[in-house]
Amino acid sequence: MALDFSRIEAVCFDVDGTLSDTDDLWVARLERLFSPLRFLARERDLRPAARRLVMGLETPGNHVMTLLDQVGLDGKFETLRSSLARWQGRKPARFWIIERSLELLVTLRRHYPLAVVSARDAATTTAFLDQFGLGGYFETVVTSQTCRHTKPFPDPVLFAAKKMRVDPTCCLMVGDTTVDIRAGKAAGAQTLGVLCGFGEKKELLRAGADLILPTPAGLLSLL
Repeated sequence: MALDFSRIEAVCFDVDGTLSDTDDLWVARLERLFSPLRFLARERDLRPAARRLVMGLETPGNHVMTLLDQVGLDGKFETLRSSLARWQGRKPARFWIIERSLELLVTLRRHYPLAVVSARDAATTTAFLDQFGLGGYFETVVTSQTCRHTKPFPDPVLFAAKKMRVDPTCCLMVGDTTVDIRAGKAAGAQTLGVLCGFGEKKELLRAGADLILPTPAGLLSLL
């Protein structure tokens, strides 16, 4: 499979693992959490174990969220999670950003309408965009609660395409997991898998990715 660049009229971006460096952030947090157990590691380096745990939880986590979505409980789950965070008095989340993401968005915005298509809730998606001043680059921001169903259903991509006033088949969905690829393909869009997040090349290709790049910034030399 290969991208037909002549078809692309708009670009949709996932957030976690695509624009936001979520996996490395979680790895760093787990490494700090497990630091008292460092003496048990053969080479005293906990990062490989932390990364295996983070990557291993991605697929079952997606399955759980898809199931909640299918039975209509995803909204209640997000409300409960947000309420617990407020009750515990958590500080606002701080995020990391994938290298060259801002440069990419600045460049693409000159030529294409852009959208966020995220399975995150609206509050944390907005917090990420605000932290790095990215909100103004997107025609629309689609989160887990924007549509009746979230990814891997096509609803969020179809919604974004309508807001950008383009046919879904003319969209490029960029994401790091099979959930992103499946949502894009189900909507009729072309799909780009990136390896800077939770997904691996083999599974992204199996899901139907039309092209694989190390990071979204690779689009700078292609579009």
